[in-house]
Amino acid sequence: MQDLFSLQGRVAMVTGANTGIGQGIAIALAQAGADVVAVGRSEPTDTGQAVEATGRRFRSIRADLGSIEPVDRVLAECIEQMGRLDILVNNAGIIRRADCIDFTEADWDAVMNTNLKTVFFLSQAAARRMIPAGGGKIINIASLLSFQGGIRVPSYTASKSGVAGLTKILANEWASKNLSVNAIAPGYFDTNNTEALRADENRNRAILERIPAGRWGKPSDIGGAAVFLASRASDYVNGVVLPVDGGWLAR
Repeated sequence: MQDLFSLQGRVAMVTGANTGIGQGIAIALAQAGADVVAVGRSEPTDTGQAVEATGRRFRSIRADLGSIEPVDRVLAECIEQMGRLDILVNNAGIIRRADCIDFTEADWDAVMNTNLKTVFFLSQAAARRMIPAGGGKIINIASLLSFQGGIRVPSYTASKSGVAGLTKILANEWASKNLSVNAIAPGYFDTNNTEALRADENRNRAILERIPAGRWGKPSDIGGAAVFLASRASDYVNGVVLPVDGGWLAR
């Protein structure tokens, strides 16, 4: 059974791995045996140190995933530096908050480009390499707002609803090619994206009252789900959006 969850000999690319959920996933994959390539706008020093402390190789690729322009370069650099790509985690994402009545086109486009458009084209570019090599695993990071509407985050809700749908269509087309596509929907996690919510006393209290686990998630809480979806243990799991939410959706 342990071998089913082992990622020894695999190479994982994680976008947005500098902090938060992406960092937690990168470390967990390394602990399971994978070498890690982190992609993002800033140098993920802490993540790199944590990955290398497990004995795994670590590389970083600087790229702004707010557009699809760097997609081909990112994949080419990954293959050049690591020799292969087995796992892609589409974690990079942004959020903009404003009442829907006041929401701007610029904020809409910025979020949709990063959270949905780049996710598709990076997945496409990865699949063009993974499928001829025998397959792989793609893990998208969805959200509770893939299931619910939320408030004051229209482009984020739209993008994460799109990620859920994208996960399913890619699974439909690629499962027969030994390329599994699934998603994780994190609940309320203690990350940079939720800083404003945690700082708002009323919102923070209301959120905690709704979570059966009684606390905000920690980035390390997401690692087990990521390792499962990246490993052979999930080979017959396709098109799933797996909530990791402390029970939020069950409430």
